[in-house]
Amino acid sequence: MANLKTRYLGLELGNPFVAGASGLTARMDTIRRLEDAGAAALVCSSLFEEQIQLESFVLQEELHRYDNRHAEMLDLFPDIEHSGPDEHLMWVRRAKEAVSIPVIASLNAVNQETWVRYAGLLAETGADALELNFYATPDSLERSGAEIEAEQVEIVREIRAGVSLPLSVKLSASYANPLAQVRALEEAGADGFVLFNRFLQPDIDVEAERNVLRHVLSTQADQGPALRYTGLLAGRIRGDICAGSGIMQAADAVKMLLAGAACVQVVSSLYKEKVSHLSTLKRDLAAWMEKKNYAGLTDFRGKLCAANNPDPWAFRRAQYVRLLMGRDQVLKSYPAP
Repeated sequence: MANLKTRYLGLELGNPFVAGASGLTARMDTIRRLEDAGAAALVCSSLFEEQIQLESFVLQEELHRYDNRHAEMLDLFPDIEHSGPDEHLMWVRRAKEAVSIPVIASLNAVNQETWVRYAGLLAETGADALELNFYATPDSLERSGAEIEAEQVEIVREIRAGVSLPLSVKLSASYANPLAQVRALEEAGADGFVLFNRFLQPDIDVEAERNVLRHVLSTQADQGPALRYTGLLAGRIRGDICAGSGIMQAADAVKMLLAGAACVQVVSSLYKEKVSHLSTLKRDLAAWMEKKNYAGLTDFRGKLCAANNPDPWAFRRAQYVRLLMGRDQVLKSYPAP
């Protein structure tokens, strides 16, 4: 029987399939089902600073709605404040108590001081590790990319100084040089990296002439950037790589493992195929390994990363040139109409 065990952030995992942060990891019934189906670990749904700010604003609006109408009744109402992150912290504690697999807390903050404060609070919940979700969408013409990158490095450095938990950083692929940013974050104290964050993009309903937000699940076509940068980073950094985006079948996980990933995060495939799909992923991975005579993941993990690949251009720009040079083959596969 193939041994599917792997290590990520210093944690021993029974297999490489990690349930990523989503609505599935925000409910007690589904996190238990994730464990039963075979998830090796789970990332709790993120603590979003902006959500807390919005909830606090709405609460204050409700409390003071009638201030000018019934001033004589104001002292009948107790002083009430929004609980801040307390509810989310309680949820992470409950999740940790409910399952035996590793539980990774996830944080998505905005302000540097909040990143550090909330990270410290999450570290006290009993979570096994902390995932920093660097979801940055630049909207300023004045702020440079270098400023944003330097700020993220400093956030990791400050959190590392106050938190002993293993730290992973979930990144986007939108840096000018993701490889250099990964190295800088590792030097600041990151223990692992999740490649990559998948942004929800804005859309416009042309009939209603209004903005809409469409939640589109990922597909296998989305896995390219994670595969490329996993292959380029594996063997060149000390930290662990967790690949995500478009992991729909066991073969997709095999690709990432061959490129050097320690594990993969799955979300969209669980929405599409249900939580029980985890059992299928494990079974099919084991079947592939047995067919190839691999006893464990270490027998083939990183076999095709850039550092070990017999094709030195497999993950580099030159493959684009090669594709152009092989355009006749492309035309044979996709003949002109």
